[in-house]
Amino acid sequence: MTQLNTPYPSTAYLTGFLRGRGVDAVQEDLALALVLQLLSRDGLQQVIDLVQAQYDADPDRAFSPAVQSFMGQRDQYLATINKVIAYLQGKDSTLSHRIVGRGWLPEGPRFAALEHYLDDGSGDPLGWAFGALGQADRAKHLATLYLNDLADVLRDAADERFEFVRYAESLAGSQPTFEPLAQALAAPQTLVDETLAELTRKAVWRQRPTVVLLSVPFPGSVYAAFRIAQTIKAEFPHITTVLGGGFVNTELRELTEPRVFDHFDFVTLDAGERPLLALLEHLRGERGRSRLVRTYVRNDAGAVQYINMMEADIAFAEVGTPTWDGLPIHDYLSLLDMLNPMHRLWSDGRWNKLTIAHGCYWKKCSFCDVSLDYIGRYEGASAVELANRIDAIVAETGQTGFHFVDEAAPPKALKALATELIERGSDISWWGNIRFEKTFSPELTQLLADSGCIAVSGGLEVASDRLLDLMKKGVSVEQVARVTKAFSEAGILVHAYLMYGFPTQTVQDTVDALEYVRQLFENGCIQSGFFHRFACTVHSPVGLNPAEYGVQLVPLPEVTFAKNDIAFIDPTGVDHDALGAVLKKAIYNFMHGIGVEEDVRSWFPFKVPKPTVPRNKIEKALRTRG
Repeated sequence: MTQLNTPYPSTAYLTGFLRGRGVDAVQEDLALALVLQLLSRDGLQQVIDLVQAQYDADPDRAFSPAVQSFMGQRDQYLATINKVIAYLQGKDSTLSHRIVGRGWLPEGPRFAALEHYLDDGSGDPLGWAFGALGQADRAKHLATLYLNDLADVLRDAADERFEFVRYAESLAGSQPTFEPLAQALAAPQTLVDETLAELTRKAVWRQRPTVVLLSVPFPGSVYAAFRIAQTIKAEFPHITTVLGGGFVNTELRELTEPRVFDHFDFVTLDAGERPLLALLEHLRGERGRSRLVRTYVRNDAGAVQYINMMEADIAFAEVGTPTWDGLPIHDYLSLLDMLNPMHRLWSDGRWNKLTIAHGCYWKKCSFCDVSLDYIGRYEGASAVELANRIDAIVAETGQTGFHFVDEAAPPKALKALATELIERGSDISWWGNIRFEKTFSPELTQLLADSGCIAVSGGLEVASDRLLDLMKKGVSVEQVARVTKAFSEAGILVHAYLMYGFPTQTVQDTVDALEYVRQLFENGCIQSGFFHRFACTVHSPVGLNPAEYGVQLVPLPEVTFAKNDIAFIDPTGVDHDALGAVLKKAIYNFMHGIGVEEDVRSWFPFKVPKPTVPRNKIEKALRTRG
């Protein structure tokens, strides 16, 4: 339901904060526990029994290729699953020899992807990526394909909604009514549901809480969170349940659905520290309900009521140090889906997640939810305080890798922190999200590298100066080229977030954007990238002022539950879906060093205009960096 390689940071932050305020707080990661239970010998045996029962009931039933392959090799899966999980947890490194031999692991349909890789002449399709060495990474990639096969089996045989990260996502994301989620929660439990319910019971008996906080950062976390709360309410009705997190803060800002409160007693918005302190005081009888902060309740009349007594938020400098105490930090799985060295950071390795500052110091981008607290309220902390938090986390976890999860880490704060880390001799590795602004000079990027920076990601978005201006991005393509080159020359990997389908974006704009991206790869400015489809949200400048961007919003139905994405009519009439498929294919190949010198029109299976961008545009920009 979130990443498998590292804990989502919200519980670590809140646990550390609440303990600092004298609250007896503990944390559990039921997302990881669910996956580890399903992907165990016992879990797979349950899947085998389930499929066998389905076959016995209907011998003519059509099973997917993934399920057929799994059942045909079920003995090998039962014999290997626990060992493979231990390998991906870093507990049995010598197993890599058997995995790379390609004779020990059972292989399902996902392994067909290997046939698309180029053979370097050795008969080894992965030779180009890993060479004669890199055995551990080669084994990790094969083991990841093995797990992806099993995820397909779970989806096809046990729960059609199952995915590791986007579990039942469509039930919650931008759903105007609660009805789809209510129907799913009322349906008979699947094997996945039953497993999660049992893990919930065990966690409650283990911790004996009086209050349970459930953090749901993404739509793919919502269904499982409601299932957890459903189990608690049915079997432990004395426990108070509270819902919060990124999904709530973004999509439930106009909540009027009373049925949500069959599962949750309270729903809180935005940064959780102040609402939780007020809520805990209320539960102790020290504060009336009318004095809650940013909290939804169901009132005595059965209607949803929003209560917000105005109190200052806890300053970012005073939220304390996150703690991973109680989380099984050695049980997370390092996966290798993508062979690109930058792209793998999101799934490989257990990173300590930390925020340099709350919110975004720029907060102008027209596609972003700048009107919401997590973007709009910008606060920082001193370099000394941040370095103290880093030292405390390293001492607690014994691990020195950090992912700074800012909306955009401020250059001034990064410079101060890098200087402090170097002076302390703090030997950490870190990466994070930035804006590609000119402040990142070659001198600053080298300082960041010296402090342990290994990679950065940032938004280039549409790679078109006209559209970048319309977005209020505050950067130009040439500036991005110079900044990313400075990072690359300092030995720092660079990932570019890219976008297509922005209002008034034409086919010509899209072809030109792909040409810019090709040149950025060709000139060693970026090593990785991903094209996202633009989505208009109700909280963004485009959603709030569509006429300024030349589009018309499609009216929403009455919303009682989730409200975020909103459809719009773009007068250009461009088929962005068709273009998007090409963009994603092209950049996937660019990341693997394929086709970077080719004319970008060759990627399109239909006629498109010639790029208006000179083929040496980025090269010239780099020569004139000044």
